[in-house]
Amino acid sequence: MQKPDDRGTSESAEAFQESEYQAFGFMRTWARTGLLWLPRHQSAILFSAAWLLIIVILPIFQRNLGVEALPRGVIISVLLQLIAVIAILTDAWGGVRVARVAVVVVALAWAAEAFGVATGFPFGAYRYTAVLQPQVAHVPLLVPLAWLMLLPLAWAVAEAIVGHTRPLPYALVTALAFTAWDLFLDPHMVHWGFWIWTAPGGYFGIPWSNFLGWLLVSAVITLLVRAPPVPVRPLLFIYTITWVLEAIGQAFFWRLPGPAAVGALAVGLFVFLAWRGVARSQMP
Repeated sequence: MQKPDDRGTSESAEAFQESEYQAFGFMRTWARTGLLWLPRHQSAILFSAAWLLIIVILPIFQRNLGVEALPRGVIISVLLQLIAVIAILTDAWGGVRVARVAVVVVALAWAAEAFGVATGFPFGAYRYTAVLQPQVAHVPLLVPLAWLMLLPLAWAVAEAIVGHTRPLPYALVTALAFTAWDLFLDPHMVHWGFWIWTAPGGYFGIPWSNFLGWLLVSAVITLLVRAPPVPVRPLLFIYTITWVLEAIGQAFFWRLPGPAAVGALAVGLFVFLAWRGVARSQMP
């Protein structure tokens, strides 16, 4: 015969399990809509949360510790977002395939940057300052890692908009979504003194050749890598959050209202088109 206290404990446990099940079901429902994503590997969500925290506190970090501390914060934020992206891809592809893609992307991105610094093609004449270290052939090692961080997000946008089966449209939309991001990035990095243009151009001091270079290199890398389909929702979630934070940060904290407005519109267009594609096709 069960004692009253034991029965009460059992009922409480069952109630807790039921509430836990309902809560988990609620989160899964929202995950399917793309508003919340919980990866199977907890490392992805942990690194994503840490990256978000660094991005949010970066203006405070710079204000309290001075401009000398800013590169450190940028390096940490890039590495955290990169690890989150790698964790998401590993969950879908496995470690070996991710490693192969990562090596090719980093090598090609570094080669394009080194060739660009040496010759001025295809981005235009520019040079990196000594702020970001270490460097190889006058290219900070963080830069090709940033390409690896951002390119899978552009792949997710392209897959959501045009699918994965047509290489040329896929590479074109990837290049456009990737280059739209540089409307935010390049004025910001020049403002921070990470690199310098020899002949500043018409887009807030950035020459238009730079964006043609981004289009060309990102499309070529995409065609050469031929990456398998990516997990669209989680990568698109990071693309969207980064868009929001970058627009707010540049407009209100870094005093770059022009790039903030243009970048918000350009990247926002791809955010809208991509999420519409996800909603229509029910992508994973």
